[in-house]
Amino acid sequence: MRERGLAPEFPPEAIRQAEALTDPARAAGGSVRDMTGAAWCSIDNDDTRDFDQLTLSQDLGARGTLVLVAVADVDAAVARDTPMDAHARLNTTSVYTAARTFPMLPERLCTDLTSLVEGEDRLTVVAAFEVDGDGRIGATDLFEARVRNQARLVYETVAAWLEGTAPAPPEVVASSELAAQLRRQDEAARRLRARRHERGALPLETIEARPVVRDGRVVELRPQDKDRARQLIEDFMIAANEATARFLQDRGVPSLRRVVRSPERWDRLEALAAGKGVTLPREPDAGALADFLRRMRAADPLRFPDLSLAVVKLLGAGEYVVHDPGTEGAGHFGLAVRDYTHSTAPNRRYPDLVTQRLVKALLAGAPPPYGREELDVLARHCTRQEDAANRVERQVKKAASALLLSDHIGEAFDALVTGASAKATWVRTLRPPVDGRVVAGEQGLDVGDAVRVRLVRADPARGEIDFARDDAAPKETT
Repeated sequence: MRERGLAPEFPPEAIRQAEALTDPARAAGGSVRDMTGAAWCSIDNDDTRDFDQLTLSQDLGARGTLVLVAVADVDAAVARDTPMDAHARLNTTSVYTAARTFPMLPERLCTDLTSLVEGEDRLTVVAAFEVDGDGRIGATDLFEARVRNQARLVYETVAAWLEGTAPAPPEVVASSELAAQLRRQDEAARRLRARRHERGALPLETIEARPVVRDGRVVELRPQDKDRARQLIEDFMIAANEATARFLQDRGVPSLRRVVRSPERWDRLEALAAGKGVTLPREPDAGALADFLRRMRAADPLRFPDLSLAVVKLLGAGEYVVHDPGTEGAGHFGLAVRDYTHSTAPNRRYPDLVTQRLVKALLAGAPPPYGREELDVLARHCTRQEDAANRVERQVKKAASALLLSDHIGEAFDALVTGASAKATWVRTLRPPVDGRVVAGEQGLDVGDAVRVRLVRADPARGEIDFARDDAAPKETT
């Protein structure tokens, strides 16, 4: 982290600031709505402690569904230019590794005072938006509210219940109101997702694997599937981010946008599709790419995540930019969304905290806390630091993967090429899903190619894994 310009530890003054805080929920003013009696719930991983958002819904009859996303009011506890804010602004993100999590904010906040933990009153900024029968987002509203998490739910158990493969979680069994909430939210999310896909959102399904560590040893890489509950939350967060972006746009305020531009390597995407008998247009077209992906998923669902990974690599990384009101932004190519910001995770992403401060200033009738020039500096800094954090996470994941593979030197694996340049060629093995460099036989390989590789080196200390093309593997080394 230090090598990449990130600070792994909090400075003493930030720790003292955190220790001096009381519950920010008690500092509410008269403009804050009391919604503590509503059936808010969280759906997250079983080991999550930094709860950033809760969800709620209301049946609007023929008009559809009102969806409410309550986002933790981190700004209530972390004023700008304070020691905690300075540390958060430096790192701009929490860094999640197999060895340890490095939170953007002290744990006293992100896992307690500004976390929407079960059974506690918390301040939030709520994004409320109507979803009609066709998945269109209608009237939206943003406001401050005090809420209470009535049920801490876990992705896997909620998904299994929604999909009819397991009984309902105990919290759902105990509350018919919560059960109705989740069914309604699931249906609203399905409509939002279908509408987005009609606009050209890419139906990607990559495999993410988390290292499992027991007694200091990496025992497996556990894949995380995108189940129905994860999709529900993802759909609501995308919609809430759209609503927030339009709120700021309509009020004439410069803001941070999250963009994924048209792919620079569209020619390689064309070649990838051509290899499977599909012709893509010469110019980037999200709808055509989405149609191609849907056809491939139907034809070969087992290998579709491999194709998705190749497409993700060719799309390129997202970035933060300043959006000026009245102008057309670059949008998010993969989501097929024109107006998109990051606003739903202020405990762990600094751009979300900046957006929250802009929204709260507008709600209070105060001038924006950030000028355009400062936002531009922040956008470039947040993009750089996000890239640095991603590199740290990948390096530690590679170290964990190298530990797992250190007893498998000389074995062969099926793999997919995920990166190819004059400097290096990279692959991801399919089982287990491990990233490594091809050090022999890489000539002629390009992103998306399927290849058989043999493990020739695994160095946990450096987080390095080397493969050779199976027919070009040198003598095995340790």
